[in-house]
Amino acid sequence: MTLQQLKYVIEVANRGSMNEAARRLFISQPSLSNAIRDLEEEFQITIFERTNKGISLSKEGAEFLGYARQVVEQAELLETRYVNAKPSPQHFSVSTQHYAFAVNAFVNLVREYGQEEYELALRETKTYEIIQDVKTLRSEIGILYINEFNDKVINKLLKDAGLQFKSLFTAKPHIFISIKNPLAKQSVVKIEQLEDYPYLSFDQGEFNSFHFSEEILSTLSHKKSIMVNDRATLFNLLIGLNGYTISTGVLSADLNGNEIIPVPLESEESINVGWISHKNITLSKLAIAYTEALYEAIGGDS
Repeated sequence: MTLQQLKYVIEVANRGSMNEAARRLFISQPSLSNAIRDLEEEFQITIFERTNKGISLSKEGAEFLGYARQVVEQAELLETRYVNAKPSPQHFSVSTQHYAFAVNAFVNLVREYGQEEYELALRETKTYEIIQDVKTLRSEIGILYINEFNDKVINKLLKDAGLQFKSLFTAKPHIFISIKNPLAKQSVVKIEQLEDYPYLSFDQGEFNSFHFSEEILSTLSHKKSIMVNDRATLFNLLIGLNGYTISTGVLSADLNGNEIIPVPLESEESINVGWISHKNITLSKLAIAYTEALYEAIGGDS
């Protein structure tokens, strides 16, 4: 095994294509394929599953990738410290459902710990991808919710991936609506009152199952529904179409302005929002600082 082989695996995983990875690495595709096959034979594992449709990480390949990232990053830190003789840029990545408090915490992290050089990533993405990102160490921290409905599915995925869930807060369902929505002045809204308004939700891609939905009460039927991929689009549609979405009730006026408000939804349901990480891998300094920033952003204590 060589560092170069590990870098090859990481690049192929990032690109999802042997040809594209070879192009970016400035080597031939056969040379790249042979290097990875040699690595697979050395460790007696299949890192990439190869089909007519392309390549994808195997289960054991995802685990191998997580360790490969750590080895390569540590090697780069050594080179930076002893060869380049300058402070290394800080690295940290978080994957999250679409929560404003997660963005606020990230902003505070950068303000407090950002040096002249850093490589940070904040990924607002799909529920299944959050778990995969943390599993493969693409991100150290993931943020999602668990409730009675999705508990078995999510917790099985976390257990299989060797991940742990730590609670941030428990919330009752709220709707997010425009301040101009006719329901905006109510102290609480009943589900039947929402029937004629467009329901907005985040697309979960190929894992668009009720159990991966970001919105609580995901099994409810709707006469009008629209799926979106990002928070800005969802909020624009809340205003432009008098639509609604169902979430935690936690909003940020700094990020989202004052045109969107939360209104309690009459329901016995509740959701437990928290963060996930690897059970047996020590968090970096920035990851620990970010979890502390999360608790501060929601006004709680860790």
